[in-house]
Amino acid sequence: MHPGYIAQDWSDFALWWEQKHCWLLKTHWTLDKCGVQADAKLVFTPQHKMLRLRLPNMKTVRLRVSFSTVVFRAVSDICRALNIRRAEELSLLKPSGEYFKKKKKKDKNNKEPIIEDILNLEGSPTISGPSVSPGLYSKTMTPTYDPINGTPASSTMTWFSDSPLAEQNCSILAFSQPPQSPEALADMYQSRSLADKAKLNSGWLDSSRSLMEQGIQEDEQLLLRFKYYTFFDLNPKYDAVRINQLYEQARWAILLEEIDCTEEEMLIFAALQYHISKLSLSTEIQDFTNESEVDEVEAALSNLEVTLEGGKADNTLEDITDIPKLADNLRLFRPKKLILKAFKQYWFVFKDTSIAYFKNKELEQGEPVEKLNLRGCEVVPDVNVAGRKFGIKLLIPVADGMNEVYLRCDHESQYAQWMAACILASKGKTMADSSYQPEVLNILSFLKMKNRNSAPQVASGLENMDMNPECFVSPRCAKKHKSKQLAACILEAHQNVAQMPLVEAKLRFIQAWQSLPEFGLTYYLVRFKGSKKDDILGISYNRLIRIDAATGIPITTWRFTNMKQWNVNWEIRQVAIEFDQNVSIAFTCLSADCKVVHEYIGGYIFLSTRSKDQNETLDEDLFHKLTGGQE
Repeated sequence: MHPGYIAQDWSDFALWWEQKHCWLLKTHWTLDKCGVQADAKLVFTPQHKMLRLRLPNMKTVRLRVSFSTVVFRAVSDICRALNIRRAEELSLLKPSGEYFKKKKKKDKNNKEPIIEDILNLEGSPTISGPSVSPGLYSKTMTPTYDPINGTPASSTMTWFSDSPLAEQNCSILAFSQPPQSPEALADMYQSRSLADKAKLNSGWLDSSRSLMEQGIQEDEQLLLRFKYYTFFDLNPKYDAVRINQLYEQARWAILLEEIDCTEEEMLIFAALQYHISKLSLSTEIQDFTNESEVDEVEAALSNLEVTLEGGKADNTLEDITDIPKLADNLRLFRPKKLILKAFKQYWFVFKDTSIAYFKNKELEQGEPVEKLNLRGCEVVPDVNVAGRKFGIKLLIPVADGMNEVYLRCDHESQYAQWMAACILASKGKTMADSSYQPEVLNILSFLKMKNRNSAPQVASGLENMDMNPECFVSPRCAKKHKSKQLAACILEAHQNVAQMPLVEAKLRFIQAWQSLPEFGLTYYLVRFKGSKKDDILGISYNRLIRIDAATGIPITTWRFTNMKQWNVNWEIRQVAIEFDQNVSIAFTCLSADCKVVHEYIGGYIFLSTRSKDQNETLDEDLFHKLTGGQE
């Protein structure tokens, strides 16, 4: 051997065909069989290359990723390296050009620029392991994290034997970082219309093609984000990184007003963030380990499951007994032009998935004034706890759009029962469903957090407070209040959550985020067949919504449960969907490629097929079949 020769492992190298933009991975094929002619330009290059990923907590990690496997599998390998289970809920997003423009501005104390260090996991083996599905565990698996405070369990520092995460790296991913300065927040904040949000969502990569095929360069920066808003089987014993990154994605969505919430809700989110950042910095964190708190986390989790339609109940017996009904005096209002908001009292009866109302209780056996069928309707909370307003806004689908109806309840418990019944009915479920009771409790616990009973001891401690209140609310909310007044409001709201352990507080934050009316909606600009103007299409985990682009008002809703088939006409780039009762729609996508929108719909259908069997492996072929649109 030549003395200057350095032995090199070529096993990761493969041929990339530049003109055709594809890998030649079938090494047993001849070039002729691959269709390669003499003028083809082939590059012999490593299949694994470095990639920079901005995580939901705005930290950037740099790791080696496969540029030759489909993105679905590459994300799976990335999540295995980062200790995130259920990789199918995440994906890679390529934002528009200006997103990563470096901000040279320094913060007030002039300590460091806003751009943070990159966590380098260069040695991380994200090379596809054996065909075990990442992120699944058996019932006998050793817990990896303390379920109360999310610290790694010392006996099993890293759950995956091949994960490169050392203890300090794990804490960067599993613990909340100190809040951003108000200046940095203001710098990142920009007011966004629905059309702007639609542009942001156009950057999701195609899960069925490789990074290289989609023009991604070595060491390019992409966003790793939760793409599908169905968070299956969140478990503090294994999911410290996943829960923290989910909390961070929710936190930034609130702070940058990517999702709307009321001022009252903004203060609850602020109080929880303040609490979480205090606990994350605190050294007494190790002291939270009594059994009752473990139970509280379990209870918070079971509530969390309610919001996810994946939670299929085993209580079949309960479901076939009598379907309960609600009956009570509520007030009703139907918005009509030129009429002031006047609520009128009726006797309401809620049975199965519909509400009937009568002039009074005595007439219940006769014909109702009207019967409202809530299947497929939109249910929006209209609540102000401080002002004792407990309203429910219903948008009920009719042939030519949506009927708007407002109901007003008298107090918290009545509201929680009726609201929970409406939410279930909109999904086609009745109050006999096992998720009804937990949903009621979930709503009550959120109302309790909103209930700000001013505690006198709060004000006295204000002077020696180290809080910078503008870090915890959106810049627009911060502008409306004096700093001291804002701090007092946040501390007041904090009284209701002050005793919560760390992981439970994060789960509560996620839960509160899930209860916002706009939660889980991804927007695209489309043109419906036969329409003369553009509309916004909102895609959620269980439905599609057609929204008026100018006013933001929902026009029609279609549930996935009523969907019979969907496909893409690639020639005219049109998505066509057929629903029950001969309803069919077709639209072309304007703000993104129709494959992106089609994959979103198919992806949600795929995720709804997951079951609680802990040892299941994901059917990747089914994913590609449901999302590919028979290209």
